[in-house]
Amino acid sequence: MNKKSRVGLVMKSLESDFFQKMKKGALEYAEKRNDFELITVGTLNQTNVDMQISFVEELVGKRVDAIVVIPIDSKALVPVIVKAIKSGIKIANIDILLDQDLLKEAGVELAFVGPDNEEAAKMVGDVLAKKIGRGGKVIIINGIPEAMNAQQRRKGFIASIEEYGLNLLGEGVASWETDKAMQVFTDLYQKFPDVQGIFCGNDAMALGVIKILESWGKAGNVVVVGFDNDTSSSQLIRDGKLLATIDAFGTEMAAQGIDYALRALKGEKINGWIKTKTELIK
Repeated sequence: MNKKSRVGLVMKSLESDFFQKMKKGALEYAEKRNDFELITVGTLNQTNVDMQISFVEELVGKRVDAIVVIPIDSKALVPVIVKAIKSGIKIANIDILLDQDLLKEAGVELAFVGPDNEEAAKMVGDVLAKKIGRGGKVIIINGIPEAMNAQQRRKGFIASIEEYGLNLLGEGVASWETDKAMQVFTDLYQKFPDVQGIFCGNDAMALGVIKILESWGKAGNVVVVGFDNDTSSSQLIRDGKLLATIDAFGTEMAAQGIDYALRALKGEKINGWIKTKTELIK
């Protein structure tokens, strides 16, 4: 009987609805296939890069066969990923792109399984822009600046702002987290009480923004969009507090990443961008 391959799935914060769903879906996929052992790990918050690096190091120490990784920091994770590759472990990079220049410097080429964040952010951004109209006053709440997906989503929002002639009042960094978004948006809202629309890099931050708008009696009057299609998003959309979001299908993405890692173990060479689907939810 052949020994099952062992695959590690290294996620970001398991406090996040997106990664809770990803973990559940990945475990269900492993159970359904029943031809590999899946080890799932995730950090305590969205910014704990050191913990994520430690997870990869631990999986290397356990001599797993493959690792599927969603980096918190696109640059900081590269050295430990290169170390894993040099030890013979196959790597699949999903959701958030590792820094391609650093990988190239290390002589490493990896497949990336993930969405077009810029295109999807532009899609949801256009919905907001059309709602408030040319000259509308907006704010952007960004994720972690070091993460490639945060950079790409911001670019998509900026493209909407420029195309529709919106007035960008200010920006803040809330590192993907609800509580931090509440703090950041409170400061921005006090400076710009006439804001009409908020672009949020994910739904967790959008929820923080909405909580502050609720406290000011402005929820539903100030337009908010997010990204990720968290569990709470459907009700917020029905209530008119969230205009739209993007479903990036994290569960399917994880399954695809695992599949490509297992195929690599069988000797298949897989490189380039394997684009995963996104869908506008409104």
